[in-house]
Amino acid sequence: MRRIFPTPVASVSVEAAYGVARSRIKTGASSEPTSRPLSRPTIGLCMVMSLDGSTVVQGNSRALSGDADRSILIGLRSLADVIVVGSSTVRIDDYGPPSRKDLRVAVVSRTGNIDLTTPLFTSGAGFLIIPEDAPEPSNPTVTCIRAGHGSVDFAAAMNQLDGTFIQLEGGPGLNASMAHADLIDEINLTISPNIAANNQPRLLSEATPILKRFTLSHILEEEGFLFLRYTRNRN
Repeated sequence: MRRIFPTPVASVSVEAAYGVARSRIKTGASSEPTSRPLSRPTIGLCMVMSLDGSTVVQGNSRALSGDADRSILIGLRSLADVIVVGSSTVRIDDYGPPSRKDLRVAVVSRTGNIDLTTPLFTSGAGFLIIPEDAPEPSNPTVTCIRAGHGSVDFAAAMNQLDGTFIQLEGGPGLNASMAHADLIDEINLTISPNIAANNQPRLLSEATPILKRFTLSHILEEEGFLFLRYTRNRN
């Protein structure tokens, strides 16, 4: 993997490209613009999309991904304290327990109507983010974070999560809700060298029109895939 920007480097590791950036933000040593309020963890969106903007081909993102993209996903997960993901994405991509035992997965659902007998939940890794008025889950041992009425109050929910870095993994509806609440502090975006030419979801869907400024931090390339990292500019 080579770095194109900011300083061209012929070969760079995922750990060097992403781990150093994350550790510098955690220690406050980064020179990047302030990306988040200090009252909550940093939230980073990690997604892959086609050249024409699709995040899904035939129901999931696997056809758009590649070895380097998966390495970056794994690398960012190794730095995360919590993964936040929508219930539909969990079902479609068959999320299981993370390989890292202390990494937890927060599954967002408006109704709480989700299968809690899967290994993700029976392992203790998965927990729910649901509205305060959602029914009690079918498995009382599953942890719930409740925020909002009728729908999830994402700002309140994120303030209840422990740690310093949350990895947001979609889908597009959840991404849109988080963006509308101005909760996305960085975007780690893979541009796949494919076009999809379909009506599948884009990076954000069903969002009220918004305009938020991000600052480009790096561009990496491998086998035609581009890996872009942007941080939210709140200055």
